[in-house]
This record gives sequence, structure tokens and C-alpha cells, in this order.
Amino acid sequence: MAKCDECGKHENMPYECSHCGSTYCGEHRLPEKHDCPGLTEWNDPKGVFDSGFDDSVQAESDGWSLPSFTLFGPGGALSYFRGNMTYVFLALMFITWMMQWMVFNFVGQGVYLDVFILSSDHPEYVWTWVTSIFAHSPPPSLGHIAGNAIVIFFFGRLVEDIVGSRDFTLLFLGTGMLAGLGQIGLAMVMAPGEFAGVLGASGAALAILGVLTVLAPDLKVYIWFVLPVPIWAITIFYALISTLAIIGGGIGAGGTAQGAHLIGLLLGLAYGKHIEGRVRRPQSIGMGGGPGGPGGPGGPGGPGGRRRF
Repeated sequence: MAKCDECGKHENMPYECSHCGSTYCGEHRLPEKHDCPGLTEWNDPKGVFDSGFDDSVQAESDGWSLPSFTLFGPGGALSYFRGNMTYVFLALMFITWMMQWMVFNFVGQGVYLDVFILSSDHPEYVWTWVTSIFAHSPPPSLGHIAGNAIVIFFFGRLVEDIVGSRDFTLLFLGTGMLAGLGQIGLAMVMAPGEFAGVLGASGAALAILGVLTVLAPDLKVYIWFVLPVPIWAITIFYALISTLAIIGGGIGAGGTAQGAHLIGLLLGLAYGKHIEGRVRRPQSIGMGGGPGGPGGPGGPGGPGGRRRF
């Protein structure tokens, strides 16, 4: 059962607005019934949504604009993945992880490095800007990918619900690439001539954490359903670990891309400030799933979950 954000009525089968992400009863589910902030994004000052079925309704334009098409909307090329890009990225991480093992063991280390590692030797290999995000320490090493997967699974879905699948995709890939390139660039400046390589989704994961820290600094994260910790404390914890590691051992201290961690976190904080005030703010999340947590009852995709419209 959930509470309508407009009138406070409790609903067994609430609706989730796909434009602002808040929860409403049947009476207030339509955007115009709850003064949806998303109405301003439709470029429709009268608050009337053009469904696209009436050719007589023409979109207003004040200058040059891109052709009208959508990736994640109805009929879009990626409409099937709308609201699910968090899980798509997680799946790609584990698929890439297994591919790393096969390439390393059956093809060779040279190909492995050229395909999966963003390195100071070949920063011009642009495909590694992306593949290195999904690559992690190969099997049987599980800690690296598991750590990032936990952060992305629990926090990524919250951010995706807030900003939408398209912007979440751009945020994840953009911060992942910039964090990796930043790590390599700093390594080349601080230790010229030495090989430096980076892989992993830590930059993107910490960017997600940074976004939530700005939008909802007091968001309670229930560790193992018991210990409530504000998300700002978790963010400071991660930032301190990386900062102290860099001071004590350099940009790649402990064999970890400490610079990428901080760059991703800073990018997430900056993006959070950019969208602050224009999106809803989440209230709480339970680490490990369960009631109220992603995938649990009442959460996105769980039994009794919200219906999109």
C-alpha cells in the first residue's frame, strides 16, 4: 500500500507518474491533476499534451531543433528497456566479465588488453572508453564486480526513476568514460612513461551516489534493514578512503583507480546540482532488497509495485 503524494490517500495499486516519478491515486494520476512538473518539459504552455495522433497539433519552436524522435518512449528503438537500463548495465557487466575470462584464457593477453583495458599506451582505442566501464577484475575474482554491482543495483534504479532512462544512460556512460580517461590522464602526468590501465564501473557507480547525495542528502540507507545511515555519510566515507589512499600511495594506490573514484563522485555531485529543484526527492531505501527496497514488495518491479502510465 502506498500514499498518494497529492491528497494523501492510501492505495493498494498506486500509479507512478512517468514524468515526475511520484506516486498518485487514480484520481490524481494524470499529470494535469497533480500539477506535474513534467508538463513544462512538453513545451506546451497550455498544459495540453500532444499525443501525436492529431496531425493538426503542431509543436511550437523558437529556433533550430533536432528531428522529433525518441529512444525510450512508445515506439522508440529502446522502448523495451524503458525503466530497466540499470539492469541492462548490470547484465552487460557480468557478460563482459565472463568474456574477459574467455579472451584472456583462449585468445591471449595482448588482445585482452586491447579490448577491455583503457590504457595510457593506447588511449586512442576509443572502444576501450566504453568496454573498460563494464570490464572488471576477471574470474574468479568476484570482489571488484560485486562491489560495483551492489551500488548500481540499489542506487541506480532510484536515479533512473528520477531522471529517466535516457538521461540515466547518458549519465552512466558519460561519467564512466570521463572517470576512466581522467584516471589515465592524471597517471600520465604524474608518472610519465609508466603504463597505466583502468577498468571497472566505479566512476559511474560513485556518480550515481553523488547525484542522490545532492538530491536527497538525508536519504536513509538501511544497512541490512537495521542500521539507518544517511547517504551523505556514505558519500563522505567513499571520498575519504580515495583521498587518503591518493595522499598515501598515489593516484592508483592499492591497485585501485582512486582518481576515477573521485572524478566520478564529483561529476555526480555536479549533475545533481544541475537538476536539483526540477525532480522529486526519494525518501528511503533498504540495502539488501525487501520491503521498500528496489525489487522488493512495493518497490519498482516487485509485487504490489506501481503501474506506469
